[in-house]
Amino acid sequence: MSVDIGKYLKFGSSLSVNFMDLRIQNIDKTVLKMNGDRLEVSSVGTEAGVAIRVIVNGALGFATVSSLEESKVKSAIKAAYKMASASSRNKKVPVNLVEVKVYEDHVKPKLKVDPRSIDITEKISLLNNVNRLILEEDDRIKNSVFDYADFYINQIYVSTEGAYIEQEKSYVWGKVIATARSNDLYASARYEAGSIEGFSIWETETPEKISGVMSRRLLNQLRAKTPRPGGFPAVLAPEVVGVFTHEAFGHLAEADLTFSGAVIFDKLGQQVASPLISIYDDGMLENGFGSFEYDDEGVKSQKTLLVDKGRIVSLMYDRYHSYLAKKIIGELKLPEGMFNTDPTGNARSESFRFPPIVRMRNTYIAPGDMERDELFEDIDFGYYLVSFRGGQANLDGTFQVGIQEGYEIVKGEIGEPIRNLSVSGNTLETLLAVDGVADDLDFEVGRCGKGQTAFVGDGGPHIRVKKIIIGGRD
Repeated sequence: MSVDIGKYLKFGSSLSVNFMDLRIQNIDKTVLKMNGDRLEVSSVGTEAGVAIRVIVNGALGFATVSSLEESKVKSAIKAAYKMASASSRNKKVPVNLVEVKVYEDHVKPKLKVDPRSIDITEKISLLNNVNRLILEEDDRIKNSVFDYADFYINQIYVSTEGAYIEQEKSYVWGKVIATARSNDLYASARYEAGSIEGFSIWETETPEKISGVMSRRLLNQLRAKTPRPGGFPAVLAPEVVGVFTHEAFGHLAEADLTFSGAVIFDKLGQQVASPLISIYDDGMLENGFGSFEYDDEGVKSQKTLLVDKGRIVSLMYDRYHSYLAKKIIGELKLPEGMFNTDPTGNARSESFRFPPIVRMRNTYIAPGDMERDELFEDIDFGYYLVSFRGGQANLDGTFQVGIQEGYEIVKGEIGEPIRNLSVSGNTLETLLAVDGVADDLDFEVGRCGKGQTAFVGDGGPHIRVKKIIIGGRD
């Protein structure tokens, strides 16, 4: 992408900004939706624009423009400057960005198959084949919907500090939702896949694999029993561990939410989980759906240890919240080296239309040293939670996760399937109740919403919880 950056930096300097950065993006994208054999959405195109942040006298201004035309970009810079200038007159707490290393770099994705090289008819054929195979599995399966998207993003990040990073990224993503019905019983299931290595994801996530998993989940639900409500021991498979880690703990550890009153705010540096639990947010995980070289503030990505053997040792930061953390941790007078306050490379934005905010990347519980089968041995009766349907968590630490595939555990063995199951509880109590962590490790992909959408990964090993609240309905 060829853009004369210097003139924009000079223009910002002429306005006497204290700081300015620009994210210039060109995005090629395809968005498809197929309901059964009907193509309901088909969008292919390119969009480009610029996001501008300026700091003037301790106040932040942000503007965005859906154009690379020089006059429009300069008008947006001026708008951001005026916003910051006006805000600075009533600013009680100044905005400061912690100092970071400045990089000059050009990063390209390691694509096996560039999604831009695949004809739109081949992409549509993929969706059609998946839906067709799912619907052919059993007459009780009534509908299948496949949402698909691919993006190729070319971004230039520059700042008045001297950063110049051209970073190209690619995402290929798909989600299938299907339903089944037998008499008065209704079932639904989902399957999600994605990659930063290109369209080759569908060589392993084949239509046959997807339809097989979906039909198993749907038909199991139609023959399954409802769960016993109450507190029971449970073994959580990596997919459920991942969504629990992301929803129930990860959001609490995003520094903007932590400092907004999350339940862990007064527990920084303290033991909050079983000593068997260590949690990472890793922006450098190989082929991780949330991996990248630099975040949207030009900070180098990294593997961040959030919980070390049960103790909170870091949050996820952008540059502003890193600055705040240094002040807050200083006031708490924690021993030096006990808690990290340096930037972690977690500033992310959906596109040039949004400012960067603190977001997760690939968040997971680290594997332990038990064999998977050992986790089941001591359970007389409990539940094996394999795949989730949806989840939510609150800043007070309460959470609820729906389970689309689960089984009873009876005398140490996996038993009958369960339908309409959900688990709930308190995040910290649940983490403290973990008494077994297996030595396996697996990851899932997803999209996280926090006012903006971000592609993320999450996962972990199989874990055992001494007690978790089981709910359900007939």
